[in-house]
Amino acid sequence: MTASVSQDAGTARGGEASAQRRFHVTLIKPSHYDKDGYVIQWWKAWIPSNSLAALYGLTQDLQERRVLGAEVELAIDAYDEMNIVIPYNKIIARHRRAAAEHAGDGEEGRDGGGGLVCLVGVQSNQYPRALAIARRFRAAGLQVAIGGFHVSGCLSMLPELHESLQEALDMGVSLFAGEAEEHLHGVLGDALAGELKPIYNAMDQLPDLQGAVTPFLPEPLVRRYDGVLSSFDAGRGCPFQCSFCTIINVQGRKSRYRSADDVERLIRANHAQGVTHYFITDDNFARNKNWEAIFDRMAELRGEGIDIRFLIQVDVLAHKIPGFIDKAKAAGCKQAFIGLESINPANLKEMKKNQNKITEYRTMFQAWRARQVVTYAGFIMGLPNDTRETIRRDLEIIQREIPVDVLEITILTPLPGSEDHKNLYMKGVWMDPDLNKYDLECVTFEHPLMSKEDLQQAYWDAWDHYYTLEHAETLMRRAMADGIKPVRIWQNLLQIYGAMGFERVHPQQCGYFRRRVRAERRPELPRENALLFYPKNVLRTLRNYVGIGLYAWRLHRIRRRVEADPVSKTHRDLALTPVVSAEDEELEMFHLNKAAEAAVAKAKAEAAARERQTAKRAGMGAAD
Repeated sequence: MTASVSQDAGTARGGEASAQRRFHVTLIKPSHYDKDGYVIQWWKAWIPSNSLAALYGLTQDLQERRVLGAEVELAIDAYDEMNIVIPYNKIIARHRRAAAEHAGDGEEGRDGGGGLVCLVGVQSNQYPRALAIARRFRAAGLQVAIGGFHVSGCLSMLPELHESLQEALDMGVSLFAGEAEEHLHGVLGDALAGELKPIYNAMDQLPDLQGAVTPFLPEPLVRRYDGVLSSFDAGRGCPFQCSFCTIINVQGRKSRYRSADDVERLIRANHAQGVTHYFITDDNFARNKNWEAIFDRMAELRGEGIDIRFLIQVDVLAHKIPGFIDKAKAAGCKQAFIGLESINPANLKEMKKNQNKITEYRTMFQAWRARQVVTYAGFIMGLPNDTRETIRRDLEIIQREIPVDVLEITILTPLPGSEDHKNLYMKGVWMDPDLNKYDLECVTFEHPLMSKEDLQQAYWDAWDHYYTLEHAETLMRRAMADGIKPVRIWQNLLQIYGAMGFERVHPQQCGYFRRRVRAERRPELPRENALLFYPKNVLRTLRNYVGIGLYAWRLHRIRRRVEADPVSKTHRDLALTPVVSAEDEELEMFHLNKAAEAAVAKAKAEAAARERQTAKRAGMGAAD
């Protein structure tokens, strides 16, 4: 069984006209190579690709409206390489057959006019894999285009064409930068005519999302993700200036958002095919100016019996927006990913993460927990002030003082498209030339205080240090105390730490039951002898899943013990201690260094100023 969808789009809604020419649009979301050079693939992947869903929906809409002409039938094929081995031969045969039919000779040919292979949503770490895929299709004479954050980020931020983009152009691959809503028809029209341009740069033409076509994936593809999970973006853009972020330089800093009607239409279409769980991919949903109307509409749909559940990404100040968390809960929010990044104000300053206030952290996490929303937090290590000792210290403080459920640890990475990358690039500072390593797990730059080897080892150690069985029990007891079922913590720990501790793959790239294909290896690496590859693969798989199984059993025993202990429901520790006056708390986090003490002093001064202003207003009111 394959995890692809092939649709005869001539039978799609609105496609009554008789087609005379079939044109294949093959959408592929490339995966990424692991440390041994093999493509990372799973039976079921955890994270759906919203880029794939967006392009599928847009292409389907073009066909339904017959934008390329009444005689043209768009046949859509979609593949996420995270959960499928790409069927190269079948794809090539389809494109050649369509080209031959158009030529009228009835024979298969090498004319690229039979379709377009679109490599979509390609991130920097996926770019080497995208080039390898493109090379195979170009060798067969097919037309190929690459889009996504790597292409868009490089063209947006760098003064000259990055060498990785030139490599694609040298193969005859077209590049697309920007968002496709208002431009896909032009690209497909050029491909239909066999006249693709080398570069399509729409970075300065970001579309209005009101009434735009919404992302959509058909049910067979969605079922290849964990829990029948789909995705959509309710908005794009973020107002903040984080130096490591590519979003603000690709999607812009202005909030662009979908209407509540658009979101309702999307949810109803998915519900019709049995899909109700979502990853809402907005980089910061709290800054979506239409968040309230969208949440209210989703709550209404839940009232009709549609079991909407979703994960969102927000900033650390979302809890200060009146009603935001309550309405998120009513709309079906079960999990929230929060960009904590660091508890060290000196590090936050380095990242231009000025919106993060360490005095707000505990209040913020407690607010989400009060609504039984499981919280994830990002933690970035490898910042200029980090050492192996300070990383360990910070993790221990988070364990004791901050009531976060799950921590996702990454290494600071100068991603192409970010300010960090541009600054290093312009200064000629060394960065690892292997883009495959830009996966947030590998050291790609020279750290001022740690060697490359020390920083890399500190990264692996950080996961083991944070996810101890002792802390797992603490997390479950905190969950019981806040009305969160411990089994939810069990599931998250098994996924997050199981991915890193045993598969050695970041949770965002993980899934269920890893498959390794001997032939699908980086082109520059040799193909392993079958007599060595297969036994080694079997042993690796057994080792990993025995380890995961034992870890799951240990967590299960802890969970049962916590659930059976009546004291768990009244568990209290420093992290769960209600915040009364955040600035006046005595926390180790507030005394990390001079930067921390200065941040607390500033917060106290601001609180005092607010109190004076409140008192002044009260006095004026009494006088009136």
